[in-house]
Amino acid sequence: MIESAHTDLSIRRQCQLLGLNRATYYYTPAQESAENLALMRLIDVQYLKTPFYGYPRMTAYLRQQGFPVNPKRIARLMQLMGLQALLPKPRTTLAAPGHKVYPYLLRGLTIERPNQVWSTDITYIPLRHGFMYLVAVIDWYSRYVLSWELSNTLDGQFCLAALEQALTYGTPEIFNTDQGVQFTAQAFTGRLEQAQIRVSMDGRGRALDNVFIERLWRTVKYEEVYLHDYATVLDLERSLERYFQFYNHERLHQSLNYATPVKVHYGA
Repeated sequence: MIESAHTDLSIRRQCQLLGLNRATYYYTPAQESAENLALMRLIDVQYLKTPFYGYPRMTAYLRQQGFPVNPKRIARLMQLMGLQALLPKPRTTLAAPGHKVYPYLLRGLTIERPNQVWSTDITYIPLRHGFMYLVAVIDWYSRYVLSWELSNTLDGQFCLAALEQALTYGTPEIFNTDQGVQFTAQAFTGRLEQAQIRVSMDGRGRALDNVFIERLWRTVKYEEVYLHDYATVLDLERSLERYFQFYNHERLHQSLNYATPVKVHYGA
């Protein structure tokens, strides 16, 4: 259906015309054994409840559930999922070599309007026979999800694609990220600076510095991901497309006085 040669249309354009995200063309789920995928699902659910669990406590928890696992195995799986104690971030704690250090600009800042602060993060998404990574860009004031992308690796290209998509909707004053390699890379920070956006980065080990997108992940997991058994990347993408449409346009947020993100963001 999609051709990589003998056509003047790019893969991106062909996917757009077919209503597909590029992830459905380029990527199959990242693979692990069935046993490890089952463990990763349990780890993912428990980690949302206890983000202070490192691999020793997670190992103890899984043993209590009847799984005779060893710490090295759980450490590897948590690293693969991008999880570590007290910092519910992707596997991005090592910054890009020689990257510019940006301060955390949000401490004590009153968030009082849309497009004042945007932020981004990555989370693990389980599938029936593998897993994917999800990145999203959110507006702090309205909780509006401006863009999202899927990938089967932590390559920074899908993060940059999400940023480019978000920038088609506007330009924030400040953009906040963690200090992961995807977000400290010159391609990412350079794009922000090109758009004259101030760059803010979380302090190391400070899980609450990006609190609103961490809350988004909890919402997405409990209201969408854990309720489904995605067989393919296409199933996942279509389901997330429906969910984020609901989240932005229909879901009433208590923190927004029971308004929807789209109403707060655009006044619609």
